[in-house]
Amino acid sequence: MDVEEDGDVQNSSNFQEEYHKTLRTKSYADFFNKAQLLAKHPSIYHNHNRFSEILLEPAQETIHSIIDSARLSKTPELKNLMLSYFDISAEASHICSHLLISINQVHSNYEFIQRALDINDHHDPSDQYYELIIFELYSFIISNNNPFSNLKNQDFKLINDKYSSVLHHLKSMRKKVGRKMKLIKHLKKTSRVCFTAACGLITLTTVVIVAHTFTALIIMGPAILIFPFKHLKKKLRRYKMSKSASLSKVYDQLDIAAKGTYILNRDFDTMSRLVTRLHDEIEHNKSIVQFCLDRKEDKFSLQIVKELKKSGVGFRKQVEELQEHVYLCLVTINRARALVIKEMN
Repeated sequence: MDVEEDGDVQNSSNFQEEYHKTLRTKSYADFFNKAQLLAKHPSIYHNHNRFSEILLEPAQETIHSIIDSARLSKTPELKNLMLSYFDISAEASHICSHLLISINQVHSNYEFIQRALDINDHHDPSDQYYELIIFELYSFIISNNNPFSNLKNQDFKLINDKYSSVLHHLKSMRKKVGRKMKLIKHLKKTSRVCFTAACGLITLTTVVIVAHTFTALIIMGPAILIFPFKHLKKKLRRYKMSKSASLSKVYDQLDIAAKGTYILNRDFDTMSRLVTRLHDEIEHNKSIVQFCLDRKEDKFSLQIVKELKKSGVGFRKQVEELQEHVYLCLVTINRARALVIKEMN
């Protein structure tokens, strides 16, 4: 890892720590409550695209007009890069929204298991209660098309690849802007020295010339000749200040976008591992339930179902961890998008 990359990691760590402090307070709580309220409206929650659109802030359809109004269109390379950043963050938000729906489906599916366990714990294994347990287990198998099966590893790899590409271009553009800022700073110092030297030379030359012509102009001559240079210096200084301020804003936009992209790239790595682990755990539980159903004439096979109860606590913690991580990613996406747009404005 080179020095710059190490610096990026350190800065991103600080950036992430700042986010986590924010997300654990009002920002995270507000977003969580918003998503929970949406979940109570089936017409929205079960419409994946609509659910994703509502959670994403600012809305993706407003991005083009925002970027155009920020005059980035004058720099096509920068405009296209920022459009790519917002596109990929919207795609990431879409995947996170899909994950929330899948997590909700997991909770719903495991209610069948929980009811079967409750019946098994509180009643004798009579024929009546045995049939109820079998019914709940059948319901679990029928309803449980593994919610994470549609979230393939290649989907996470694809978005990670896109994030890595955007991050590379953001860092490259940030370097270019940084070099331009340093160049302008250097030119400011150089121009001040050159202007001072030029004024001195002009003054000396003027005094010599005027001394051989009109004595009355000895005092006025230098001021008359220097005045245009002062006016030029002011215009040059204003241009450089304007250019420097503009570059500084662009640099801040790129910096925020790069840090946010770096964090989300790591977060998606983590979510990919969590989803894979939960997918395998669900398949394992399905195999246990199917084994019991295949041997339903043997009531002692229900003892195996108790294994689900033992592993259930750990499983629920894994689901909660994934859910928390998804909400964290969604708030981070929105926060980074808002900060970049704030710099544009």
